[in-house]
Amino acid sequence: MLTRQVPVTESTPNVTDTGPERHFRPDVEGLRAVAILLVVAYHAGVGIVGGGYVGVDVFFVISGFLITSHLFREVRDRGRISFAAFYARRIARLLPAAALVVVATLAAAWHWMPPLLAQRVSHDGLASALYAINFRLAAQGTNYQAALEAPSPFQHFWSLAVEEQYYLVWPVLLYLLLAAPGNAAKPAARGWLAFRRRRPALAAAAALAALGAVSFAVCVWQTRTAQPWAYFGIQARAWELASGALAALAAGWLARLRPALAAGLTWLGLAAVVASALVFTERTPFPGYAAALPVAGALAIVAGGCAAPRYGAVRLLGLPPMQRIGRLSYGWYLWHWPVLLLAPYALGSEPGLAVRIGLMGLALGLAAASLHLVENPIRFRPRLRTSPRRGLALGAALTSVAAAPALISARTAVDLTGTGSATDTAAVLSRPRSTAHQELASLLRSSASATAVPANLNPRLEDAIDEGPPKGECIVVGEVTSIEPAVSAGCDRLGDPSSPTTVVLIGDSHAHQWLPALEQVAKEEHWRLVVYAKHGCPLADALVVKPGTTSQRYDECTAWRKDALAAIAALHPTMVVGASLMRGGTPLDRSGDADEAWLQAWMETLRTLQRSATTVKLLEDTPYPGRNVPECLSGHMFDATACGLDEDEAVNHPEQRRRLHEAATRAGIGTVDPTGWFCVDGTCPAIVGNTVVYRDSSHITPEYAAVLAPFLKPALALP
Repeated sequence: MLTRQVPVTESTPNVTDTGPERHFRPDVEGLRAVAILLVVAYHAGVGIVGGGYVGVDVFFVISGFLITSHLFREVRDRGRISFAAFYARRIARLLPAAALVVVATLAAAWHWMPPLLAQRVSHDGLASALYAINFRLAAQGTNYQAALEAPSPFQHFWSLAVEEQYYLVWPVLLYLLLAAPGNAAKPAARGWLAFRRRRPALAAAAALAALGAVSFAVCVWQTRTAQPWAYFGIQARAWELASGALAALAAGWLARLRPALAAGLTWLGLAAVVASALVFTERTPFPGYAAALPVAGALAIVAGGCAAPRYGAVRLLGLPPMQRIGRLSYGWYLWHWPVLLLAPYALGSEPGLAVRIGLMGLALGLAAASLHLVENPIRFRPRLRTSPRRGLALGAALTSVAAAPALISARTAVDLTGTGSATDTAAVLSRPRSTAHQELASLLRSSASATAVPANLNPRLEDAIDEGPPKGECIVVGEVTSIEPAVSAGCDRLGDPSSPTTVVLIGDSHAHQWLPALEQVAKEEHWRLVVYAKHGCPLADALVVKPGTTSQRYDECTAWRKDALAAIAALHPTMVVGASLMRGGTPLDRSGDADEAWLQAWMETLRTLQRSATTVKLLEDTPYPGRNVPECLSGHMFDATACGLDEDEAVNHPEQRRRLHEAATRAGIGTVDPTGWFCVDGTCPAIVGNTVVYRDSSHITPEYAAVLAPFLKPALALP
């Protein structure tokens, strides 16, 4: 993830009231090369740069510096800002390549991706064309279901959206601070206006520093409370752009730094940027306080370079290869991510590291071609350079060119009608008989070899992909810390509410997915069914990362689990059925071997439940597809076997699962292994009979859960 910005061949001025100006900064050009190399290496999976995502922060600093330099010089020389000319320049620089990449990515997605996935990608393309993808990604990141989806080939456009949003606000604000006349009745206001007239750069810097401080505070706060919004939001990233802008306003003073001090500053800054890329990982709370290191590093390089020290980091950054890469950084950024994301669909398999590095070379070639064939011919066209009106018209045209195909493809209905008629799964499995397990195994076996998606599919693929969890009010979202919302929705009075036999289902969404089956059993057995479930919250007593984030503590989960366990203790239920997704990695609040840590966490919760209930049953996890099954089937309408699962790969964390099964059995806790209801002879079909098994990359469909009720019923039989 990253961003980039600002014309490579435009001047990179050193703006001050009286200081000298240099219209090209090779150190800045080389710094862009460092940033894009870090990002590309990170996305290609070069393990040594686990924090290569900091390249985006470097680009933000550069953009803030360059744009403010140009604007400040215009105010100084002309006393005003030509907003039309400014936006026309931005359009000519940014939109030709961006529109090309949007259209090419849409075409490639519809050519290689499954139709349902391509349709989702089209929505991302539309948001990218309108420079609003960062808001879409932030909202998806806080949505548990959306967070499960694979990254979009348009995801990298988020940083460009942030910059475009910055460009909408900053020129106007800078003009108001530096050039706008005004009078005010209050003495304090007159004093500020007088100060602004005498020292405009200092006044602008003070206002900018204040805004940056607020943005940084928001960044730190949201990294703890709503990391997707901190990562993708302009409000939490503005301080990075503002830091570069401050360097531009202080360029005259910085140009007078002693050469030795300036040189040392640039080398120290380069070391900070590289160190952050080497030390940070996906688990680093980011942006937050951590972003200050790469931002400070980039700022030190830019600031020290204002003095043009002979022995500064420009000795490295100014090398010809770095300059060439810097010139191509914008295009390389635009092309590398869709090339990487679309490659598995084009190649038919996940590429290894060597192939991914080769793909990054391909993206660099596309960047060079688009620069010479598209960007420069449009950007340097004399009629556009001399007429802001034509530049603005070009922007409207390019936006339409990118947005129109995205909108049309997003709204186009996809025909996913299958062929033939498959066995009605519900009709076959709902009839009680002693041979039910053999019939299910036979149905699984025949389904594993069936190729065509049937016409009588249940649910339809279009419906399956949009299907939310059954009784969605009975599973609470991330910010909720108690069971009260579920209780208020009546989720503690399902089945037969008047029954003296109370059964509790507790866990995360992998527990909640069984609700259609368990509710059916509860009605047949006349149980009162109570459901306590929370998205992304394991039943095991472990502190985990919040869904949609890479590092934010899920303290709401811990609080909710405590409340749910206390409620169960007060209920004294006849039986508790617990289930959760099997997870890897050591929990945040534990250490040592991951499987052992999870075993301890599981057993602590299960023993707590044993003290509260007469019977405790552990419903083990379902096979995990790891890819969106309806999307996959939409691209393999005549080869459904391509979307089936290999049992050895689909049974998540088998060693952890084995240990938990043995420990629970020794503790007198009943265990239910549902694998045989999904897999046979090492294969787990995506469709069983005429029923789609999974509704996304993780959860089973309510329809398949319901047909398994006859098998769940004896497994949960009370003593």
